[in-house]
Amino acid sequence: MYESYDNLTARLRVAGDWLWPLMLRLILSWEFWESGITKLRGENWFANVPWADWQKGFPWPFSEVPVEVNWLAATWGELVFSAMLLTGLFTRFAALSLLVITSVAAAAVHWPAYWGSWPELWQGYAITAGSAGNYKLALLFAIMLLPLVFHGGGKFSLDRLLLKLTGRDSYVDERIGDGISAGLMFAILGVATVWVEPSWGVGCFVLAFLLGLTPALRR
Repeated sequence: MYESYDNLTARLRVAGDWLWPLMLRLILSWEFWESGITKLRGENWFANVPWADWQKGFPWPFSEVPVEVNWLAATWGELVFSAMLLTGLFTRFAALSLLVITSVAAAAVHWPAYWGSWPELWQGYAITAGSAGNYKLALLFAIMLLPLVFHGGGKFSLDRLLLKLTGRDSYVDERIGDGISAGLMFAILGVATVWVEPSWGVGCFVLAFLLGLTPALRR
């Protein structure tokens, strides 16, 4: 009985290695492409919305960049990186870049201006929540992007084809678990959070630095 179950789960893992990265890439590329096309065909609402000044909501250093540049960066970033996700070309870089765009957008538009407790912050976990924020969709996108940052584009991707063409595909499944690996995890979490809550991001970067030093300290 246990052997049959283990054989089934082993096969599901192999099937999943082909399927889940492709599904994430397809849905995320569509969502960001649609957002980019909407910006490309519309007006700069970063600057032209009379009842809001989005530029003031952008975290540093984006708050120091001209609003027209922010608009162009968001528009073409969403278009170019969504196309890279669709094809699985430099997937990790594209997903990390979209993670930054998502986090900056969350900080500027979706994150509550003030919150004093976790229950109060949780009120903003919604699509529309007024002054409490509406970061639910941004958070879901960020969580969906993270597996692509850590695991790459999967077997149906140009990344995998490039590995085969360069003779490096035998190293795809290699795993190295050490302090540097844990440090990388916290560094990426820092990139995802520093824009919305700088203290969270800085804390992650400090942990990443300390964990990255661990292998050297043990020598």
